[in-house]
Amino acid sequence: MKKLLNLWVLIFLLFSCSRANTTANKGSKGEKDGWVSLFDGSTLNGWRASENPSTFSVENGSIVVHGPRAHLFYEGPAQNHDFKNFIFKAQVMTTPGSNSGMFIHTAYQDTGWPSKGYEIQVNNSHTDWRRTGSLYAVQDVKEQIVKDNEWYTEQIEVQGKRITIKINDRTVVDYTEPDSVAVKNAGGKMLSSGTVALQGHDPNSKVYFKDVMIKPLPE
Repeated sequence: MKKLLNLWVLIFLLFSCSRANTTANKGSKGEKDGWVSLFDGSTLNGWRASENPSTFSVENGSIVVHGPRAHLFYEGPAQNHDFKNFIFKAQVMTTPGSNSGMFIHTAYQDTGWPSKGYEIQVNNSHTDWRRTGSLYAVQDVKEQIVKDNEWYTEQIEVQGKRITIKINDRTVVDYTEPDSVAVKNAGGKMLSSGTVALQGHDPNSKVYFKDVMIKPLPE
């Protein structure tokens, strides 16, 4: 009887170790994939809003952007919110007539449109003709690729001087920044490094963001 009990104990221990290893391997895979979530789905912890913080709220696991002009800058711990090469993506849903944006290589400022970095457009039916996926005023997209009231994925990859923008895995912008960028680009915007931000464009716009993630890439 004692030998049988010892055998069962041994089987239990082996089974427990096997499950622990499986769980550990799953965790390692997630780390290996390299994606970091920037939004916890319930709070705006790690983010800082400019000029009109009430423009941003959290509802049903999404960041809701609705109100006067404001920008929500990531200031959390991931890479000390200073990214150079990376893939940044989110699930986005616009509502009719709405305008928003996703900023890269930017920095917090109290008021106004961000002066540092680039804006990637979020706009499927606003009066501004630059549609979703545009590298705003640098390489613009005129075609409406996705519809209002439907979730889609917007992804921006920065590698060196190259910016690639994808909408639902479709490449809509492939831009390499020239050496003369300070002269050619609107406002002299250029790649450097910095944080990411979401835009509240105007009180009549309402846009949703969820699954906001970044994957740092080697320099």
